[in-house]
Amino acid sequence: MRRSLVTVAALAMSLGLLAACEKSTQEILDKAQNAETKSQLAEALGDPDAVNKVGPIETWTYKASNGEVTFVITGDRVAIQTAGERKRD
Repeated sequence: MRRSLVTVAALAMSLGLLAACEKSTQEILDKAQNAETKSQLAEALGDPDAVNKVGPIETWTYKASNGEVTFVITGDRVAIQTAGERKRD
């Protein structure tokens, strides 16, 4: 019985943490508003969900509850940010 309670409690905590991580595109954009460098962006948002790199240009993509936000980084500078809604099936 005790083992079941511990398992249920651990599962509930995991689901709670997962739900807390689901930010909207607007929340991500708001948190990154003053980020001008890669390190500032990483500090504001953490590690991106996807990174693509071509020469000195990188795109960092963060998944959101309602889509995704992509930042284009040139060298060390955050150059452009875009947000898109998740496509519905």
